[in-house]
Formats: sequence, C-alpha cells, structure tokens
Amino acid sequence: MMGLQACDISMRETLLRDGYCIIEDGLPPDVIHALNADLEPSFAATPLCQGRFYGEKTRRFGGLLKRSRHAQALVLNPIIMNLVETVLKPACDRIQLNVMQAIEILPGEAQQLPHRDHDMWQGAKGAHEYLVNVIWPLDPFTRENGATLIYPGSHGAAGMAKAEQSEPIVAACPPGSAIVFLGSTAHGAGANISSMARRGIVVGYCLGWLKPYENQWLAYPPDVAKSFSPELAALVGYAQHRPNLGNYEGQCPSILLRDKMPDKIGAIDALRPDQEAMLADYLEAVGDRR
Repeated sequence: MMGLQACDISMRETLLRDGYCIIEDGLPPDVIHALNADLEPSFAATPLCQGRFYGEKTRRFGGLLKRSRHAQALVLNPIIMNLVETVLKPACDRIQLNVMQAIEILPGEAQQLPHRDHDMWQGAKGAHEYLVNVIWPLDPFTRENGATLIYPGSHGAAGMAKAEQSEPIVAACPPGSAIVFLGSTAHGAGANISSMARRGIVVGYCLGWLKPYENQWLAYPPDVAKSFSPELAALVGYAQHRPNLGNYEGQCPSILLRDKMPDKIGAIDALRPDQEAMLADYLEAVGDRR
C-alpha cells in the first residue's frame, strides 16, 4: 500500500489531469455505516425534493455535523484536505466548507442534468478552481442504482471549451471510498433503475472568499460550533479570510466561541502579507506619525 505522501502525489496528479479521482479505502467502512445509522431518522423524515434538478424522487438535507459525530471524519480526512488545499490555496487565503449534504436517490429517479458545480457563482471561469467536491457513498454505488456520472477531461479552461464531452465514466465504488472531482468537472447523478435506494454524502470545499452554498453560520450557530475543534470551526466560518472578510465587529468570528464575550470589542487589522507590505511602504513614504 502506498504511503500517505505517495498517495497524495498520485491522487493529485490524477485529479488535475482527469478532473476527478477515486480514493479507495478513504475511511473504514465501519465509520460510514455508523454515520448512515445516525442519519437514518433524518432520511426517513425528510420530504422528497421539488424540481427536476434536485430530483423529484430524491431526498437531501444538510447540517450533518450536528446530526452525527462521525461526520467530522469525512470533512477532516487528511488525504482529502491535502488535495483540496493543493487545488484551492493558490487562489485564496483559506478554504471553507461549502456544503455537507446527505442525498438519497430512490428507485425510478431519472438521470440528472450534467452540470458543473462552480456555476453556482457567476464569476469568470477558467483561471482557477472555485471548489472541490467529494462524494462518500453510504451504499455501494453501481451503474444500476444511479452512481455519479463524471465526464473526464471536462474541467478547466480547455475542458470547458470543448464542443462535445467524452462519454462519462460511472463512479462505481463501495462505502469507504471517496469520489473527488473539481468544481469545473461536468458530472451528474445517474438514473436509479434498481429496486433499492442509494445514499451518499457530498462534502464540498470552496475558496474562502466565496459565499458558501450552505449557510454554515445558520447550520452551526456559536452554541453548536463551540463543540467543534478549532480546525473544524474555522472551516464552517469561524475564521476571517484576509483582508477582514467574514469578521464580527472587526475581529475574527472565532471570538464568538469563547466562554465569555466582552460587551464592546475593537476592530483589529487582518491584512494579507502583500497588503501589510504596501501599508509599510506607504507609512515610510509619508512618515509614520504615531
């Protein structure tokens, strides 16, 4: 079995070349089965979606980090985090959790419209990636039960410029595997022509300066996020993105996770190194009058 570093390099090369990769044995199946059991009441109680994109024989719900303690293992998986930071960090100061959503596709559901998830934002595309998505199967993904269809080579400026895409691959794999793909990679759920539902978890990470798909601060208010590790709390929004984006009263919103908050707080600079250098040059030129 490859070591962690060798695995990271191999997966990174595949992800950037093909627009996707499948990591086998990303987590022990026992973790996935325990998560599925914790989510069973939510799957049973959640109404079917409305609209042909979400799927009219499909259930979706978020807020998974407060529904099961096992959800953290998916979000903080070290191989995944390494891949995500390699892809996204060149275009941002920090990454954030974009979505963590449970999906159940019932028998008879039609094939989903092929799409690119980065189209949720209207900025110019092609210069960099906006997000990286990971699908963790809760059930075995097969061609018959609607496994995700991924279009290899459809990513990036070159892939988006193609008039026609290649035939999709069926991302068939068992629980414990992770299907990783770029925000610019065309994909869509397959049709479920089996007699059984298939379940999976989508975990998405995006550039820290974007508005996330899932409103993390409503999903995990301070009373909930106080129980998270600092790393997890930062991913769900309790951290600033320099310069000063996502602040609370001019400070890092992680102060909301303290046991005691002062009545009044003062704003504190949170600038990027290039901005700090620009400020230093300016003060030197005009004379620092402090």
